[in-house]
Amino acid sequence: MALTQIDHVEGTMEECIDNCLEAVQACEWCADECAGEGEEMAECLRLCRDVADLASLNARFMVRNSNYSTQLAEATAGAAEECAEECKRHDAEHCQVCAKVLRECAESCREMASS
Repeated sequence: MALTQIDHVEGTMEECIDNCLEAVQACEWCADECAGEGEEMAECLRLCRDVADLASLNARFMVRNSNYSTQLAEATAGAAEECAEECKRHDAEHCQVCAKVLRECAESCREMASS
């Protein structure tokens, strides 16, 4: 949950920060699980790690009110969508949970970028 004391963090931005931080958790979990599952999960692992880094950076940029928040939100949304599609292809619980979280993250990042 984003800090309520930060004046510029409200509404769409607050939701995006929360969704990005949840995406970091889901992606780190999914990547860790995929690491032990062999070559067929290599792309899922790679994409999850990319999204975890982007989403973390995106949340930090929004909190500091960076001039680059909009561009980073777009990049995060695109990566989250690609990763969600990859995760959706796999039956593992961690992949299915991750795909759901990433869809929400992508949606809120797109909203944030357009506001």
